[in-house]
Amino acid sequence: MLEIVETEGKSLNDYIDIIGKEEIKSIKKLALPLKGKKVVHINATSFGGGVAEILSALVPLMKDVGIEAEWQVIKGSDDFFNVTKSIHNGLQGMDVPFTKEMKGIFLKNNQLNEKLFEGEYDFVVIHDPQPVAILNYRQEKKGKWIWRFHIDPTSAQEKIWQFIRPFIEKHDAAIFTLKEYVKDDLKLKNIAIIPPAIDPLSPKNMDLDQEEIENIVTKYKVDPDRPVITQVSRFDPWKDPLGVIDMYRMVKREVRDVQLVLIASMANEDPEGWEYYEKTARHAGEDYDIHLLSNLNGVGNLEVNAFQRASDVIIQKSLREGFGLVITEALWKGKPVVAANVGGIPLQVDNRRTGFLVGDISECAERVIHLLKNSEIANKMGTSGKEYVRKNFLITRLLKDYLNLFNHLK
Repeated sequence: MLEIVETEGKSLNDYIDIIGKEEIKSIKKLALPLKGKKVVHINATSFGGGVAEILSALVPLMKDVGIEAEWQVIKGSDDFFNVTKSIHNGLQGMDVPFTKEMKGIFLKNNQLNEKLFEGEYDFVVIHDPQPVAILNYRQEKKGKWIWRFHIDPTSAQEKIWQFIRPFIEKHDAAIFTLKEYVKDDLKLKNIAIIPPAIDPLSPKNMDLDQEEIENIVTKYKVDPDRPVITQVSRFDPWKDPLGVIDMYRMVKREVRDVQLVLIASMANEDPEGWEYYEKTARHAGEDYDIHLLSNLNGVGNLEVNAFQRASDVIIQKSLREGFGLVITEALWKGKPVVAANVGGIPLQVDNRRTGFLVGDISECAERVIHLLKNSEIANKMGTSGKEYVRKNFLITRLLKDYLNLFNHLK
């Protein structure tokens, strides 16, 4: 069997104070025709990264509105996850090798996962490229199969896109974050545009009191009384942690007491993570105001929450970004965001209202300095950002979008 991920129970009614009674009623009404339907979400990891965070909230909320929802995780060899990382990078535009042997490893592991996948479901939601070929090995397709793509493929390497495209087209529907992400040659009748979302009641996003925030950040040798800029992202070339350090050094010339915090979650299907962590650590050198933190030294969801709330400015210096849930999280905490003008980031950062969209490192540094020196502007952006997230990027809206899609397909 595939690994079944256990999730903690959630109640839709707990969100009344955040989204209002009418919206709760509307979601419950949408769920009525789907009562008792069986849904399974399948992805590559139960922790680390936005997909796992979304599923840990979405699956229990689906259960709460009467759907029999499950979350399962595929198995795979180290070779397989190395290949899927190359596929991921290639789909985001990196020039990577993609050999016949790599294709063989990918297909063999998908075939093995198909054998491990048991049970019958009304809706099967496959997340991202790792398990995209499971359906290819299914002798009899039962229920509706949906493929959900979380990254930005606009500059995808053609040979990799053409390899996975036929597997996507076997599905009944596909979900993308932006309509611009849908490739022209994708032949699929049902395409839904659904941006991701955060759970405002999770340990990562719930309210914290000031004392708790300060206790957490000081434990990691960060001074809450001095300016803090933070990026929460994997140690990954696409998140450009080296560029963030270069930007911080420019800021430090103007704001001498500034501190930089880089927080990552090291995921088990991310073999590049360690290599890039070491690269980042070497680039940081002996600067004790640069803090590299991760789940490996005890920084979990609660700690990320505290660091985001303790920060004066949040950075997202991505070179490619399908969406970037960490931006939504930061905005929800009333923090201004300075982020690269790429992928799904402009969906969230309304330039000059909820933060700044930037191009190169020097522009990024300039905007950060501006916010650190103008707290009134920073606070106003933070307030606007929180309301923008409440209206557009909460887990309750994501649940509603899935219910609409299921009702359309059934």
